[in-house]
Amino acid sequence: MTPAALRARLRSGGELALLDVREQGVHYRGHPFFACSLPLSRLELRVGDLVPRRSAPVVLLDGGGEGLAERARRKLAQLGYTDVDLLEGGCAAWQATGGELFSGVNVPSKAFGEFIEHHYGTPRIPPDELRRLLESGRKLVILDSRPWEEYHRMNIPGAIDVPGAELVYRTPDLAPDPETLVVVNCAGRTRSIIGCQSLRNAGWKDVVALKDGTMGWELAGFECEHGSERVAPPPSPQAREKAHAAADAVARRFEVKFARAPQVKEWLQDASRTPYVLDVRSREEFEAGHLAGARHAPGGQLVQATDEFVAVRNARIVLADPERVRSVMTASWLNQMGWDEVYVLEPDTGDWPLERGPREAQIPGFQYWPTVHAQELARVRAAVLDLSTSLRFRARHIPGAWWGVRARLEEARAKLADARELVLTSEDSVLAHLAAPEAADLWPRARVQVLEGGNRAWFAESLPAESGLANATTANDDVWYKPYDHEHESDYEKHARAYLDWEVALVEQIKRDPAIRFRAYD
Repeated sequence: MTPAALRARLRSGGELALLDVREQGVHYRGHPFFACSLPLSRLELRVGDLVPRRSAPVVLLDGGGEGLAERARRKLAQLGYTDVDLLEGGCAAWQATGGELFSGVNVPSKAFGEFIEHHYGTPRIPPDELRRLLESGRKLVILDSRPWEEYHRMNIPGAIDVPGAELVYRTPDLAPDPETLVVVNCAGRTRSIIGCQSLRNAGWKDVVALKDGTMGWELAGFECEHGSERVAPPPSPQAREKAHAAADAVARRFEVKFARAPQVKEWLQDASRTPYVLDVRSREEFEAGHLAGARHAPGGQLVQATDEFVAVRNARIVLADPERVRSVMTASWLNQMGWDEVYVLEPDTGDWPLERGPREAQIPGFQYWPTVHAQELARVRAAVLDLSTSLRFRARHIPGAWWGVRARLEEARAKLADARELVLTSEDSVLAHLAAPEAADLWPRARVQVLEGGNRAWFAESLPAESGLANATTANDDVWYKPYDHEHESDYEKHARAYLDWEVALVEQIKRDPAIRFRAYD
């Protein structure tokens, strides 16, 4: 498909998944606005969730002339995808023909956050002013709108973890006094802005976003807490009633659509349209019991990183939450992002079986490769190639292991050409099993095995571990490194300021792409 044809398809309003199959760290450097990152290395692990209908139209791209898109098309064909094109010339041709390239990850969501701040004039508070108010004894509450893992890593002192879509649901109990100032923060900007504006849209008046989040707090010279465990409790009956009333008002204002279970089941059987059924509650609630077939997509993260959950533009999205509050708030934002067919599932409108526990990705045709147990590997001499992310490898890995990227196994072969015993490992071994047949072809004289249970099993046995990235077989551009992920602490300020500047600049850059249209409500 030529760049001109792709532009026409993006403006047509029909379904289309535009997938960048380069590693995420390469995708970060520049890609078309609507391209979702789906690295070839992990394609089988994620494509079933990102593109659940195998007859949906898909366009693959790489940098141009790399061969990655062609390899990805062959894999998709093996998985049963039937309508797959390649972007002719990749990103290079897109840019050469006048297309805008956007750096960063989750770009549509990040740009949307900046758009919202400009459109609504979302109020914000600088870190030094918040610090002054804290010292003055002003009645206030700080709500961190990130998932638990991010909050637990570092947070503004005294902040309570209330992930994005939970804010309207749980804030009534956290700030029952109308004179309490509510401050919403994240690591940078987007979730602070969306979280603050969510509460304002739902009727809260005295609420502000912390300018630049925890990054801004640290850049101002203030320290974060680490390892905090303050989590907003489930709402009281009175708080639930207030949250429901607020959500009903939001639904009316932002034209939220609703669907009953029988209608959704019909959509799931429609072979001509792509459906997503996403449970937007907390992970604990999801795993305690969710609709069979639904995926977990906590509402705040679904808005913050839409392209990590939904890759088919103009698909049908159904949001599930028995309380409706979180699904309504999430739908209101997706409507404003320009998604036309977003529906809140009406609770108790049909007999839908429930499932419990985490949902595991289904990989068609997945086959297990011969394995070696962790204790046995510890006793033998073998070359170990770890295919987990460079961040995980740098933090902890099997002593003497090499780090590599599945899509670049030929580079690893150059480092391990003499290996006669080769053991592949990854986070939980699934990726290693997928890579094993490819490694066997590249190392025809070696016995190739997979570490049973992967790195998780090795560490569960309390076996030795190393850290660092000395034994790398390729460039560590497999994932995007957040400002606080860089190895040298002295680099944090430089990367944090660059990241915040990038977010702010997006609102001007999107004006240069005519296919980008957010929806404004008065």
